[in-house]
Amino acid sequence: MADVGGSPVADAPPSSEENPADLPQVSGNDDAKADDKADGGTEASSDAGMYRYIKEDLFTSEIYKVEIRNLPKFIGFNDLKKFLAKHGVDPHKIKLFGKQTFAFVTFKNEEERDKAMKMVHGMQWKGQVLSVRHAKPKVDPILRKRKQEEGEVAGGQPPPKRAEGDEGGQGGAEEEEELPLSVQIANVVTPLWNVPYEEQLRRKEQEVVGVLQRLAKEIGSTNKAMLPWLFAQKGKYNRMCCSLTPIRPSPTQTEYRNKCEFLISTGADGEDKTVGFRLGKYKGGSCAVVGPAETRHVSAEAKKVVSAFQKFIRTTSYSVYSPETYEGHWKQLTVRTTRSGQAMAVAFFNPQKLPEEEVNTLKSSMKTYFTEGEGKDSGVTSLYFVREGQRTSPNLEDLPCELVAGESRIHEELLGLKFRISPHSFFQVNTGAAEVLYSAVGEWAQLDQDSTVLDVCCGTGTIGLSLAKRVKKVIGIELCHEAVEDAKVNAEVNGLTNVEFHCGKAEDVFPNIVNALVSANVTAIVDPPRAGLHSKVILAIRRAEHLKRLVYVACNAKAAMNNFIDLCRAPSNRVHGAPFRPVRAMAVDLFPQTMHVEMLLLLERVDYNSQQQEASKQ
Repeated sequence: MADVGGSPVADAPPSSEENPADLPQVSGNDDAKADDKADGGTEASSDAGMYRYIKEDLFTSEIYKVEIRNLPKFIGFNDLKKFLAKHGVDPHKIKLFGKQTFAFVTFKNEEERDKAMKMVHGMQWKGQVLSVRHAKPKVDPILRKRKQEEGEVAGGQPPPKRAEGDEGGQGGAEEEEELPLSVQIANVVTPLWNVPYEEQLRRKEQEVVGVLQRLAKEIGSTNKAMLPWLFAQKGKYNRMCCSLTPIRPSPTQTEYRNKCEFLISTGADGEDKTVGFRLGKYKGGSCAVVGPAETRHVSAEAKKVVSAFQKFIRTTSYSVYSPETYEGHWKQLTVRTTRSGQAMAVAFFNPQKLPEEEVNTLKSSMKTYFTEGEGKDSGVTSLYFVREGQRTSPNLEDLPCELVAGESRIHEELLGLKFRISPHSFFQVNTGAAEVLYSAVGEWAQLDQDSTVLDVCCGTGTIGLSLAKRVKKVIGIELCHEAVEDAKVNAEVNGLTNVEFHCGKAEDVFPNIVNALVSANVTAIVDPPRAGLHSKVILAIRRAEHLKRLVYVACNAKAAMNNFIDLCRAPSNRVHGAPFRPVRAMAVDLFPQTMHVEMLLLLERVDYNSQQQEASKQ
C-alpha cells in the first residue's frame, strides 16, 4: 500500500523528524561512542548548535529516545521489533549496531517512552537481564558534514574514508558530479531509467523468486509439520514455496505517477526556490534539488503544475525552508493528478512567526495567481495550503489542509468505478497498473455471493469496492480518517450498499471485527504499508479459523517477511490457530524505472487431515 514510486528521496522529502533520522547514534557511554564512529559518525560535539533541530515546536522522536543494553547476542532488527511488540511496546524507530549488545529506540511521545522504560527495564530475554536508560539525541548531519569539511572532526582526525552518501567510494561521487543534472537526478529517482523494460521485469521477478525461496526455508524452520508438503513444493517450483505466475507489466512505463511529493529548496544549478527532487540524502550533507522536467516517471500534467508553482514562489518574498538553520518558509509541494484531467496541488509552508494577516495575504495572492494570473492555465483544480511548522506528530496526515481555491477533492475512475480522493488519502500511484493488480486480487480471492471480504488497510476503498458486486459483504478498515470518509462517499456514489468502513489502527479494530463475524466464507485482503501488518493483526488472523483464505498485497515483500512467517509457523503458546500456507504468488510492476515491485501472495488455511492424505499419495 505504500507510495514507493521512485525513491525515498523523490517520494518523501525529509521533515523535521526525518532530517537527522539516519545519523549515527550518540550515547553517554564509551562503547556507544566507539560504534558511533564505526557507523560513519563522530563523537557528539559540545556545540549546542549540533542539536538545534530539537525545538519545542518541531516533532522529532529523538527527544524520546532510550538505550536498551545487555541484549542477547546475534539478535537482529526484526527480533527486537517482535520482542517489543509482544510486550506492548510501540517504538517509532529502532537502531542496532552490528553485533553489539545495545540498541537505540525512539518513541512518538513521552508517555510511550516512559511506558517502555518501565516495561522493559529488568526484563529477561534469552537469559539476559535488559536495562534501559535515556539516550542523547543524534547530531545534525548537515552540521556534522560542515565540520568534517572544515577539518574540525573531533580529535583532529580526517573524515571517514567512505563519506556519507558515497556508497562506492569518493571516486564514484566525483564521476557522478560530472554528469548532467538530468542524468544525476534520473539515477536517484528512477535508477533503472536506462535499462530495457523487459530486463527491468526480469530483475523484479527474480527479486520475488528470492523472497519465495527464503520463505520456503523459513517455513521449514518454523513448521516441521509442513515439511512433506514443502519438500514437494520446492521440487516443483525451483526451491520456492509455491508457484510463481509470470510478472504482469505496467500498462504505461513512463509518466505513470498520479502523485509526487516535491521538495522546495535551492537548485543544484544554483537557482533559488526550486521545486524538485533532492539530489542526495540529508545525511550526506545535501539539500540541493533538481526540477522534474526531464524525469521519466512524472506526468506532463504534474510537471506543468510544478513549473507554475515555482514561478509563483519566486515572485514572493519568502525564502525556502532550510533544514540546516530551521529558517525560511517554503518546504514541499505535493501534486496529485487524475486521468480525467484534474490536478490537486498541496503547498507546505512554515509560517515561522509571521502574523496571521500576512499568511492570509499570501494565501490570497496564491489564489489569485492560480485562478486569474499566470497559473490559471496550469491545470490545478484543487489548491491547498498546509502550515507545517508547529508539528507535534510524526504524521503529515495530522496537519490540517486549508482549501485556497477550487474543488475540495479530485476524482478518478478505476475498473469502472468512481473514486473521490482527498489530500491525505491513499490511492495507488499508478492507476493503470493498480487496475491490473486489483483484477488479479479479484481472480485469486475465489469469491461468490456468500463471501464476506475483509479489506484491511483499505485506503479509499478501491479493492473492496471493486469486489463488492460479487460478494455478500465488504468490511474495510483504514487508519486515515479522510480516506475512510472518501471510501464511504465512494460506496454511495457507486450505488454499493453492502459495504461498511471502520476508522482506526488495524491492530485495534480488526480483532473485534473478525471475531464478530459468523459467516463461514470469509476472505481477508490486506494491503498494508511498507512495514507490513502489526503482529496483533497477524495473531487475530491466525485465531479466526473461519477465515480460510488470505490475499496479501505487499509493496515491500522483504519487509513483510515476518508477517509471512508468522502466518505459516506452527501453532504455539503465542500463535493460536491452524497455520496458512502459500499457494501462489505474482509480481505486478507498479513502479517502472525503479526496483520497487508489488507482490501478490495467496495463502490458504492448512487442513492437516487433507495435508496428510496428500503426503501419503506422494
